[in-house]
Amino acid sequence: MTRKLDLRTGRPVWHAYRAPSVPTGKLTRDIRTDVAIVGMGISGALIAEALTDAGHAVVCIDRRGPLLGSTAATTALVQFEIDQPLSKLAGSIGREQAERAWRRSRLAVLNLRTRVGELGIRCNMETRSSLYLAGDVLDAPALRDEAEARRLAGIHATYLAASELQDQCGIRRQGAILSHDNLALDPRKLTAGLLHRALECKARFYAPVEAVSIQTGREEAVVVTAEGPTITAGHVVLATGYELVANLIPATDHKIISTWAIATKPQRQALWPGRHLIWEASDPYLYLRATADGRVICGGEDEDFADEVRRDALIAEKSDRISAKLKRLFPRLDAKPAFAWAGSFGTTPTGLPYIGTIPGHPRIHAAMGYGGNGITYSRIAAEIVSAGISGHRDADADLFAFPR
Repeated sequence: MTRKLDLRTGRPVWHAYRAPSVPTGKLTRDIRTDVAIVGMGISGALIAEALTDAGHAVVCIDRRGPLLGSTAATTALVQFEIDQPLSKLAGSIGREQAERAWRRSRLAVLNLRTRVGELGIRCNMETRSSLYLAGDVLDAPALRDEAEARRLAGIHATYLAASELQDQCGIRRQGAILSHDNLALDPRKLTAGLLHRALECKARFYAPVEAVSIQTGREEAVVVTAEGPTITAGHVVLATGYELVANLIPATDHKIISTWAIATKPQRQALWPGRHLIWEASDPYLYLRATADGRVICGGEDEDFADEVRRDALIAEKSDRISAKLKRLFPRLDAKPAFAWAGSFGTTPTGLPYIGTIPGHPRIHAAMGYGGNGITYSRIAAEIVSAGISGHRDADADLFAFPR
């Protein structure tokens, strides 16, 4: 059913920190449930928690197991700021639609922070400001325009001139936009915490279980697994991340690209003032953050291909490049990689994901194409999918719907 990908290679930094194990069972017979979720990464976990909280019986399966896909490869800069600048997105989909997308993204980050706090999930979550540095996509004057576009959309943003950026943050660039209320967290601990909450609400987890086909009818859908047992459900949610589902997903401009990342040793005393999340208005852009124990995670050097062998062969070269860029930005840092890894992720030209019911298949829902805002968009997916299955319509569902 899916195009299988080796989603990551190397040793992501999150394996240095212990995440709670998530118990799963063996699927040995046919079962029934309200909702079957295919995928047990961050997307599946957020959706499972939302659906069980709404009172639905949920079954989750994964062909690898919980937390074993691309979730561990994320750098977990949980930002409301979409890859596509607001001023540019408005030119693609219209100002009103672009402003709605940005406001919904901001709301999703706030909602995620609130929910994690309500559930008491210990995932080293911290509220952070972010700096969007001038680059080859937006120079300093264009950043001023971007800050104004955000202000008009009701999203607070402060433009910092070169001198202010140097004085406040110790960064030499033409300018930057300072934003607030983004998040840094441990994605494996968050995913495990959400799955444990779903278990407390009687969700059932089975792994490794591979879905090979989905048969749909008027009242239900049947997930057929590789070993034979079936899962009959009122709804099926495809949360398979960047492994594309063949034959079901309509033609989109979604594609898979490759990225690389490193993490340094802990060095709290050398970190920049404010420990902002930092990314560039460049293509490809550099992005970085600090962990709770003072490591620096830095990624970028994205390339427009999905071949895993080619991707993995570049880990050493790309790590050196990222390390060099990090050292130029912050000369005081020890930028040598203590961890280095590569991963695949999905992108769309607008930077917006595809979320919702698959055209022609009202019992099947999917969430895909997340770009650099994976966790933020996963939260939006949880809200939209949960509302739809519960018989409601999310006010922004049209922004992310699949083409028809």
